[in-house]
Amino acid sequence: MARSKRRKRIVIIGGGTGLSTLLRGLKKFPVDLTAIVTVADDGGSSGRLRDDYDIPPPGDIRKVMAALSDVEPLVEEMFQYRFSSSNDLGGHSLGNLMLTALTDITGDFSHAIREMSRVLNVNGTVLPAANQRITLHAELEDGTIVTGESKIPTYNQRIHRVFLSPNDVKPLPDTIRAIERADLLIFGPGSLYTSILPNLMVQGIRDAILASKVPNVYICNLMTQAGETHNYSAADHVRALMYHMGAPFIDTILLNTDEVPQSVQRVYEQEQSKPVSYDETRLTQLGINVVKKDIATIREGAIRHEATKVAEWLVQYAEENESMRNQQT
Repeated sequence: MARSKRRKRIVIIGGGTGLSTLLRGLKKFPVDLTAIVTVADDGGSSGRLRDDYDIPPPGDIRKVMAALSDVEPLVEEMFQYRFSSSNDLGGHSLGNLMLTALTDITGDFSHAIREMSRVLNVNGTVLPAANQRITLHAELEDGTIVTGESKIPTYNQRIHRVFLSPNDVKPLPDTIRAIERADLLIFGPGSLYTSILPNLMVQGIRDAILASKVPNVYICNLMTQAGETHNYSAADHVRALMYHMGAPFIDTILLNTDEVPQSVQRVYEQEQSKPVSYDETRLTQLGINVVKKDIATIREGAIRHEATKVAEWLVQYAEENESMRNQQT
């Protein structure tokens, strides 16, 4: 009798809207999902709660939990609800307040996430990149040091590197275990310097990724980002990742082939943003396998990754790589 196939263990590392969007697509497939989420945010509701309660910011965690939740739409909408007509609560989302309350009650941010995941029936595991408050810094090319995730893009200068304080922050053991047991590691999509790289600057996470033998996929952003990746090509994104990791680690990059409509490009030009160009020769020289797919969609005048298409390809890629590894052994 044929042995049943084990569910693929997929670990996604990042933050922001891009991560949440991709997870909504992946949760439709029979895979074992773990999201490792940045806790470098210091703006808005998350930043206020971070400062008031001396905890990791809950915002990106909240978005990921909502994306992976399997509850009635009204419950998810309530979790994401943002107060607007109160001086005290204005700007706060209910989910952020709930995570903060649970952290204050239990004394542990990761425990609060586990408990809230049960309440929301989260389809997967959500882990913070660090279980403590951290601060993201950037060194610009002129040597200026900028402190604070929300401030980095406002300088609108090319970034040389980003780093964390404290510099000896430790990841959760569950995070390292998830990376070690993964069948596929995914990075992005998301803001390069303020959503993806803060996770990789945690030494234990970086070491575990470099030690991993499974395929690593980078899902490149569709558009450049003012203040972070102005005029960056796909190869520039990869080189920044490799520079911060100190070694090559990306096996495959997923790029969009669909042309961005001119009407959409004009809207993004007002934000000093444009489609990410892909220089296939440079990527190949970096040892990257280049995959080009029609994976974008236009929603409300903005271009986004088509989550289901991306997820479908990722699951297929994981299965194909496992089949190749089995043939080699």
